[in-house]
Amino acid sequence: MGRTKAPSQRQLKAGELIRRALAEILAREHLRDPDLQGVSVTISEVRSSPDLKHAVVYAAPLGGGDNDKLIAALNRCSKFLRGRLGHYMEMKSTPALKFVADTSFDAATDMNKLFNSPAVKQDLE
Repeated sequence: MGRTKAPSQRQLKAGELIRRALAEILAREHLRDPDLQGVSVTISEVRSSPDLKHAVVYAAPLGGGDNDKLIAALNRCSKFLRGRLGHYMEMKSTPALKFVADTSFDAATDMNKLFNSPAVKQDLE
């Protein structure tokens, strides 16, 4: 069985820099993809590989929306976004980007509903 190592400080720092730069790029750039026009995107986390050549970007539509459609559109634009990222950051190489749906917001909403249900409230009091 392979053990998963915790990310290094270097990976965490690179991930945060990429997250901030992507959030700024998505807010400022005009993206041609029709599925991205008029959609606000939340970039919640970026996990970088140990060699910093690949990055997994966790994204979701701000305020809800079609998550699958958004992720597909972001993956179509990943090469363009990688190019723009190279202009925003000073790194030896710009990582290849892979966008995946961030479901943590859905899990938090489900937990909130559960805690606010009458049966659970009754037990908490």
